[in-house]
Amino acid sequence: MSGSPITTGKAAPVALPATYVTASGLPRYNPLAQALHWLTAALVLAVLPLAWVAASLPPAPAKGNFFVLHKSVGLTILAIVVVRIVWRMIRPAPADPQAPRLLTLIGRINHYLMYAIFLIMPISGYLLSALSGRDTPYFWLFTIPGLPKDDAAQKIADSIHLVGQWFVYALVLLHIAGTVWHLVIRRDGLLERMLPVQDGRRSSR
Repeated sequence: MSGSPITTGKAAPVALPATYVTASGLPRYNPLAQALHWLTAALVLAVLPLAWVAASLPPAPAKGNFFVLHKSVGLTILAIVVVRIVWRMIRPAPADPQAPRLLTLIGRINHYLMYAIFLIMPISGYLLSALSGRDTPYFWLFTIPGLPKDDAAQKIADSIHLVGQWFVYALVLLHIAGTVWHLVIRRDGLLERMLPVQDGRRSSR
């Protein structure tokens, strides 16, 4: 298969490379977008239990180590999301010509909100620590300097971080529910757009 025509709106069909089209004929996300997506997902699934464990432990070196891991993973998510936003500006997400406009709008809003919360949470978490006057270790490799102690500002950062976690739960669950709905109910091959080619083809782009 050399390529499949993809029609968006009233535009003329555009032939995409075979490796950029799924088996059902939908345009596939490019490999970098796929890698960043799944890396973000893995880190989000790691950062949440790290916080739960750290908060439940009694004061001890292990508690501090879990918090270092939690903060480090959170900062990594921040950096990756920034890269994802820049990359999406350079290479917009491929349109799905088969999706109803309402579904496309809901998916877009969900993605924008997830980008926002994954920026807000690491920044508020850093400020929560930094405004106590403490440095923030990054995987014990180096430290990010703290800020002058400010109890009032720290309380604001703490409130944002605590409330933000519920937005994380809600948005991630909504994202997963939407994926399951596409996979099980609509069976429209949407998930394949975010997966590497499975049939031995290789991307040339």
